[in-house]
Amino acid sequence: MSEGRQQHSSDLQPELIADYACICGEGPLWHSLEQRLYWVDIDDPRMFWYDPATGHHEMFQVGRVVGGFTIQADGALLLFMDRGSVGTWKEGKLNLIVDEIPDERETRFNDVCADPLGRVFCGTMPTPQRPGRLYRLDCDGSLHLLLEGIQCSNGMGFTSDLKHLYFTDSFVHTIYLFDYDMATGNLSNRRVFVKGAAEDGFPDGMTVDAEGNVWSARWDGGCLIRYAPDGQETLRVRFPARKVSSVTFGGPDYRDLYVTTAGGDHKAEEGPGAGALFRLRVPGARGRPEHCSRVLL
Repeated sequence: MSEGRQQHSSDLQPELIADYACICGEGPLWHSLEQRLYWVDIDDPRMFWYDPATGHHEMFQVGRVVGGFTIQADGALLLFMDRGSVGTWKEGKLNLIVDEIPDERETRFNDVCADPLGRVFCGTMPTPQRPGRLYRLDCDGSLHLLLEGIQCSNGMGFTSDLKHLYFTDSFVHTIYLFDYDMATGNLSNRRVFVKGAAEDGFPDGMTVDAEGNVWSARWDGGCLIRYAPDGQETLRVRFPARKVSSVTFGGPDYRDLYVTTAGGDHKAEEGPGAGALFRLRVPGARGRPEHCSRVLL
């Protein structure tokens, strides 16, 4: 780590926004049309939204386990659920696009990421019989298997030039980098971007900021780590929770980092902030809007 590039983090204090004691708080995503933040509790199936203009937040339920979601171009939520199911949630109604994936009946989707054309890269958790997988859901609703043998499919994001995709496999402590072909949606040339130490925790959800830096949440590491585009660590922020699960930028100017945590059912062991949503503003840091999905019904 280059000390000259390391930003001092001792003055950065995460602000607790909402504490629903989530067992597995995950997937924060800024809804630019509504100017709200959405996130999910995977293991106690619930979803939430937060309006920073009023400070109000609420919980709602869709009746399914949601592992990840994107925002559709029309403002609906595109939910990636258990059994390989995919559906839209709008005005309190769930409409299924994919009823199920037979090979994923025993598991669920995990982290997902829309690409610039509105397709979605979507990973699944391992089953008792095999490791996880990565799929691509195209705008016409067709599903394509891209990768197998994944220990725990997790955070994804695009480089600033949109020529590469970051992909996290948590249980091997690695964030990979792929070449990405926007025209076809194909991935190739996988290589290691960052391989973390076990004591740093498992790399979980992630986002990429306007300058191309990678922000990686650390499950069991109690922190958020920023990496420069060359893979050098430049900032580490501690949280009052061991399981820091995911991160996104939001707010009208995309200068607010929203961070989810897990372990709210065991706060004594996991930390007083376990299961809560936090907000953090880092001087000079600014995000960029995430891509909307454009999957047709």
